[in-house]
Amino acid sequence: MIQRCHKWRQKRKQLIDQARQISDEIERERLLQAAEHYGRIVNAEQGKIDSTRDPKDKVNEAEIIANEQTDTTDEDTELPEFITNLK
Repeated sequence: MIQRCHKWRQKRKQLIDQARQISDEIERERLLQAAEHYGRIVNAEQGKIDSTRDPKDKVNEAEIIANEQTDTTDEDTELPEFITNLK
């Protein structure tokens, strides 16, 4: 299921990229509608994936995401030593 979802996300991104590059408005709209279709498929599939997961896994994922966000904010505020010691 996860691999199919990933494949559909890639296809959606490809269609959106193609739509950005094309000048024909009708073709662009067709590509965007196809991308929207893949987006709906991905959302439905992701719902199935989430419903089959153990609730404990969801809590652990939320904790991991929260920890990653706090780690990145700490890294953003501190300058590397080689930058602060410029003389």
